[in-house]
Amino acid sequence: MSDPCIAINGAGIAYREFSCDYPQLGNLYFDFEKKYDPIPVLDWMRENPMIPVAACVLYGVLIMAGQYAMQTREPWNWRQIMAFWNLGLSVFSWIGMARTLPQLLHNLYYMSVRDNLCMDPRVTYGSGSTGLWVQLFILSKFPELIDTFFIVIHKKPLIFLHWYHHITVLLYCWHSYVTTSPPGIFFVVMNYSVHASMYGYYFLMAMKLRPKWFNPMIITIFQISQMVVGVIVTLLGFYYYKTDPTCGIEKENNTAAFVMYGSYLFLFLQFFIGRYFKPKKQKTV
Repeated sequence: MSDPCIAINGAGIAYREFSCDYPQLGNLYFDFEKKYDPIPVLDWMRENPMIPVAACVLYGVLIMAGQYAMQTREPWNWRQIMAFWNLGLSVFSWIGMARTLPQLLHNLYYMSVRDNLCMDPRVTYGSGSTGLWVQLFILSKFPELIDTFFIVIHKKPLIFLHWYHHITVLLYCWHSYVTTSPPGIFFVVMNYSVHASMYGYYFLMAMKLRPKWFNPMIITIFQISQMVVGVIVTLLGFYYYKTDPTCGIEKENNTAAFVMYGSYLFLFLQFFIGRYFKPKKQKTV
């Protein structure tokens, strides 16, 4: 008798649909999520490797053109549009977190750390309902570039950390996905979780509804914590790459992740200290 929880994706790889193991939780999933096959989009991404590169080049050009165009103009007032843009990203991230975190917890409970970091993600989390939300996470890095548009039109300071983060995340996420990087779900869950709170905070700020008790330092601490875990995961990836020839870790991708998370950790710590702990200059009377 065949197992109803086992399905075959477009690459001919058998996987176990997560929601099938938890019927009560599975009732919250749509059928199209449970049956989702990520392979057609994955194949298309593999056939078009220059798309993220072109997007990043266009992003850089538009930043410079936008800042030049705004030099002699008054700042726009798109506060409400920006607020609902941030609300949309926050809601999307909350849903994404709710769809991917249970799978990660399930995998951590039933699989060893080695298997979580080494096994083919198309088997462990990249197909079916979780696979859909992992794929949506990767593709969401393109619309997230629009964040910078609001900074430019409002003539706010555009710091290096902002645009560097957007470019490197987009390139890394695309590369990780097309090379089926096993540790990806760790990064997906962390990023969804941080963005759920971060964009929600940006929405409240844009609408001038931030509770007085909420300290923005909390958001930065979340971000720094994400970078610390990212560095730890990549270091574990190097360990299994060196000690286990059957591990699916790709050296180049893991090196890129280590450099990316290491640089983010440095930049976010620098931002954190500069914003919250350096004494502010007193205005001259």
